[in-house]
Amino acid sequence: MNTSEIKNTEAWFDEITSECLTLVEAKNKDYGDSWKILRASSLTDQIFIKAKRIRTIQEKKENLVGDPIDKEFIGIINYCIMAIYEMDKRSKHESWIKDFGLIFEDIKELRRKKNQDYGEVWRELRISSMVDLILMKLMRLRFIEENAYVVKTSEEAFASYQDIINYSIFCLIHIKENVDPMK
Repeated sequence: MNTSEIKNTEAWFDEITSECLTLVEAKNKDYGDSWKILRASSLTDQIFIKAKRIRTIQEKKENLVGDPIDKEFIGIINYCIMAIYEMDKRSKHESWIKDFGLIFEDIKELRRKKNQDYGEVWRELRISSMVDLILMKLMRLRFIEENAYVVKTSEEAFASYQDIINYSIFCLIHIKENVDPMK
């Protein structure tokens, strides 16, 4: 990648979230809001399927279906946004698609705060490690769901979805910056 293509995290975040929103809008034209029938646990399982596929491809070093890994990360992000939307239930607009944009803004602010505290340490992480972190968060979410969302000392489910979105965005930035997604 030449230096003219290198962007800062903020610019990458905006580009990736724009891609995600564009896909949601296109799928909305095809399917409407049929995803709203899914319970939170079903959304979590959809995210799990996508993350598990990425990990399997990384481990086997083979992609027989052919769908690129970056599209799976976009799917993970969009399903997380759907889960957050469903958990929030406080629509701010007549269009849920506009609410998705607001959720992305909240996540962008969280990322800014975490980057302040952690620096951009994620840039030193392997994509495979971030996939493992996503899977761990999903296992936690499944456990939280089975316990009716009652947590005593752990982060709420909402925060786990936000973290999964940020890890997925970081993976996509790595891929866009030509980091091998198999590592």
